Amino acid sequence: MAEQPTTYAEALAELDDILDELESADVDVDQLAERVRRAAELIGTCRERIGAARMQIDEVVAGLETDEQ
Repeated sequence: MAEQPTTYAEALAELDDILDELESADVDVDQLAERVRRAAELIGTCRERIGAARMQIDEVVAGLETDEQ
């Protein structure tokens, strides 16, 4: 299993690199499945980070609403 990126930006950059590889005319068919698997893994990581950020934002907004009342 490949190392997980430490930031959302790193995951996104790696996804961009994979997309560039897959779009190239000389894509290595022997590595195609592995690159697609890695892309799926990175997409999952990005979704998790977005979900965590969304929860933190919801908590902050809820706190602001409580302070206003």
